[in-house]
Amino acid sequence: MTRAGARSESDPSRGAPAPGSRPDSLLIALDIDGTVLLEDESFSPGAREAVRGAVRGGHIVTLATGRSWEATHPVLGWLGLTPAYVVCANGATIMERDVTQETDYRRHTIETFDATAVLSHLEQHLPDANYMVELGDGTRLFNTFMDDWDLSRPNARRATIAEMKGLPVTRVVVVSPEHDNVEFVGFVERMGLQQVSYAVGWSAWLDIAPQGIDKSTALEQVREMLGVERERVVVMGDGRNDVQMLDWARRGGGAAVVMGQAVPEVLEHASQTTGTVHEGGVAQALRAVGAVGE
Repeated sequence: MTRAGARSESDPSRGAPAPGSRPDSLLIALDIDGTVLLEDESFSPGAREAVRGAVRGGHIVTLATGRSWEATHPVLGWLGLTPAYVVCANGATIMERDVTQETDYRRHTIETFDATAVLSHLEQHLPDANYMVELGDGTRLFNTFMDDWDLSRPNARRATIAEMKGLPVTRVVVVSPEHDNVEFVGFVERMGLQQVSYAVGWSAWLDIAPQGIDKSTALEQVREMLGVERERVVVMGDGRNDVQMLDWARRGGGAAVVMGQAVPEVLEHASQTTGTVHEGGVAQALRAVGAVGE
């Protein structure tokens, strides 16, 4: 899809049935952090076995995450997944399977925007925050090193906020250590961000994407390309950046599953709730929707 101020690189082909899928196959899209993985990056109990069982049962299982592709593809490997498409960067990037590439995937769709205005606005309100931008090719520019940003890779380098301006980026991430989560949510709402899509994470973490782009917009493209009916969609998540995909799945007659530890403002978007990530919520939910046996 093409948006004002965004660049899209995509294949026009649509609606081809997924290879090996059946008419009753489910398209199952899983968030990663707080859904599939615990804080220490170990799996939610039973998640890996349940995911592999769903694939053996003929269902299409993919990931829909705020993570970059570089931080996502190891999780695919751990799960043993090889889906045709993977959604990263909160919907700004769709990866397509291509075994000629080093990671077996190529960038199919990239949505970018010029972050100059939003960075200038944020600087005024959060001058001491930590900033990171991600470019369409996965390059990351950051002003302060943070472990959570996966900056050990060769395509990450330190930069000033001024150097981040004027570049086409898929996302802007801002972390404000001086705020707690509840305080930060209210602060961001009062800030009045416009012309972008954004979500606040569990900590004082702000994730900004091109306007009108989120996990749901990317998953709708994936669903169309795979030829899966709307009511055959199952999504699972736990965070504020999952709200749009939960609403999208529910409106289409699919299942919008929210993990048990989610905050009330996310839980209210569920068509189904499941156990917490520590209780094995993904495995419980896959059994509940009939993707794997008891």
